[in-house]
Amino acid sequence: MNSQATSFKRRTLSTLALTGLLAVSGWQTACADAAPRVKFTTSEGDFVVEVYPDKAPKTVENFLQYVKDKHYDGTIFHRVINNFMVQGGGFDAKYAEKPSRPPVRHEGQEAVAKGGDKNTVGTLAMARTSDPHSATAQFFINVKDNDFLNPTPIPPGDPVPRFEYQGQVYENTPRAKLVNATQLFGYTVFGKVVSGMDVVNKIKSVPTGAGGPFSSDVPKTPVLIKSVSLIQ
Repeated sequence: MNSQATSFKRRTLSTLALTGLLAVSGWQTACADAAPRVKFTTSEGDFVVEVYPDKAPKTVENFLQYVKDKHYDGTIFHRVINNFMVQGGGFDAKYAEKPSRPPVRHEGQEAVAKGGDKNTVGTLAMARTSDPHSATAQFFINVKDNDFLNPTPIPPGDPVPRFEYQGQVYENTPRAKLVNATQLFGYTVFGKVVSGMDVVNKIKSVPTGAGGPFSSDVPKTPVLIKSVSLIQ
């Protein structure tokens, strides 16, 4: 074989090797970037959600730790409101509240600023009290577009030159006033249902009434979360 042919062969082999390495690298990157998926097995059927650590890292970490700890196994959907949302993850079938870890910092505004989902049909968000930073284990799934739950990102600047909220425009507002305004935090969306939304729609439609410590919105026949597991 002449030198030119040998050189060509070496270049071809090198190119194939490089192509192979790039393909493997691309596959590894794709796997690394894949959103974790979690399967819910309930008394009404199964559904799967995917969560987005690139949008709300601490919130997702918190949720997945509860999943790994089997915290959600044996809990119920204790608050179900058709045309609004279904909420669970905090109480067992006897309406005893399960112990939880310390609250996770609210990440809703950052998630929206990163292009994350808002509170639209099928999205998964953290439940909380009136304190934006009080979310622990409870979550809810939106069964309609709930724009009023969306976080409101704060534009740069101090004072903020122009800020619009609920149709009203505010000008030259001190940043601290907006940063500490609880009504702007909304609810942190950190995932969405990717299969089994028909099961969620079954849950939202169950008859409800009083139950345990709650005066309303409790399924008359308990909707049990049998298990929650990480599948990807």
